[in-house]
Amino acid sequence: MIENKKKPNPIDIHVGSRIRLRRTMLGMSQEKLGESLGITFQQIQKYEKGTNRVGASRLQNISSILNVPVSFFFEDAPGDQSGQSGMAEASSSNYVVDFLSSSEGLQLNRAFVKISDPKVRRRVVDLVKALAADAEGE
Repeated sequence: MIENKKKPNPIDIHVGSRIRLRRTMLGMSQEKLGESLGITFQQIQKYEKGTNRVGASRLQNISSILNVPVSFFFEDAPGDQSGQSGMAEASSSNYVVDFLSSSEGLQLNRAFVKISDPKVRRRVVDLVKALAADAEGE
């Protein structure tokens, strides 16, 4: 017997992953986002997986709650050729999304943005570059 389950649309998956990215960057739970929208956290899970499509008015509400423009959810979407000069740019932005989706990346980002002194920020970047260079030499 053939399963008749439709695969989620790649755009729905992308929009969902961007919702998850922004929500986790803000340290917001699925429950809190759902509560703000008047829906369950299970519904948020389905949006984030791309299983359920996010309607336009709901996406507008989500963008307001997560404090980003609606266009944020479509940046680097599959098939989006606007402003992309090649695969290098697309893969570099995917790298950033992957990094910020990781626990370590999220923790590092949250801590880094709390550093107000630009000189200290520069020294942290230099330290990380030096550690990465040492790791390559091993």
